[in-house]
Amino acid sequence: MSVVDLRGAQDFDANPYPYYAKLRAEGPVHPVRTDDFERIWMIVGYEEGRAALADQRFSKDWRTTGRASSSGNPINANMLELDAPHHTRLRKLVAREFTARRIAELRPRVEQITGDLLDAMVPTGSADLVDAFAFPLPMTVICELLGVPDIDRDAFRRLSNGIVAPLSAEQESATVQEMGAYLDQLIADKRRSPGDDLMSALIQARDEEGDRLSPDELVGMAFLLLVAGHETTVNLISNGVRALLDHPEQLALLRARPELTDGAVEEMLRYDGPVGTATLRFAREPVTIGPAVIPRGEAVLVALGSGGRDPERYPDPDTFDIRRAPQGHLAFGHGIHFCLGAPLARMEGRIAIRALLERCPGLVRDPDAGEPDWLPGLLLRGVRRLPVRW
Repeated sequence: MSVVDLRGAQDFDANPYPYYAKLRAEGPVHPVRTDDFERIWMIVGYEEGRAALADQRFSKDWRTTGRASSSGNPINANMLELDAPHHTRLRKLVAREFTARRIAELRPRVEQITGDLLDAMVPTGSADLVDAFAFPLPMTVICELLGVPDIDRDAFRRLSNGIVAPLSAEQESATVQEMGAYLDQLIADKRRSPGDDLMSALIQARDEEGDRLSPDELVGMAFLLLVAGHETTVNLISNGVRALLDHPEQLALLRARPELTDGAVEEMLRYDGPVGTATLRFAREPVTIGPAVIPRGEAVLVALGSGGRDPERYPDPDTFDIRRAPQGHLAFGHGIHFCLGAPLARMEGRIAIRALLERCPGLVRDPDAGEPDWLPGLLLRGVRRLPVRW
């Protein structure tokens, strides 16, 4: 099976979906060459991707492969990069803070933060929606939840983007080191001044067997909660608004029928979700998918964005329709690594979209904005800026 070279796909960041469609037409899985890998297996079919996300023949732990990696940094001692039972142990220690009841309790505060941001933004008549709204909303929520409201958000955003959407391998490596030191200091400060918050609870947390997070695991958990707790929601909001602005008939429908907001957010997640591919998996043994055999030890990417556009799963998949029932989409993953913060992201997205449309009835793209500045790479899907007017 020949390797598909994605390194020369200059417009992939702007619109990966035609590439995914071409790959799907030729089979559910392909070896591809990227900026980071000479060969990595990309799963593009919905059913095959969903199955792979829950398949224990694929490991999330790079250490099981014998590969050298910069992932020895403590920020990678997180449950996203671990398999059961280590993943199960870490998730158990934090899951109690993300129950449906706990998320429901956050709703009034999310609504208040949303209103405050719009109060500041609306009188200006125009803004970069990412800077003014889509970024500060989830960042404020997760920082307050963790108990670090005074975090240097500009510095953290730079570090976060440098890891999840790096411009080069050198930048990523340097940023990983800087982020680890940054979080070490954050945790040290919280140890000295604990409060009634998630970070303090994690530092003190023990399960019924007396287990608790190690220092490296605390850094890894802080990294995962802070980064995953805001990056995906930034793109959920900005991608969702872009989809509405690109489909004025759907925007008009949602304005006329705001009760469709919950379903509209699910369609936004399917149509142009915030995460392009799941994080790396490694074959523990040879795995056959369709006509392909993925050799033991090789890296695998599940293309979540491709699964959302698979015509075998969704009729007319390239049509954005907020009345669609896209249940079962893969935007938050599947299996034991399904996004722990999905209920919080959904709530923030629903509140944000509904409030924005209510407060900005004339919302349009800024015609003087120029070309979008797309996030680079396969992991995240979104733009760095979204200039709008109303």
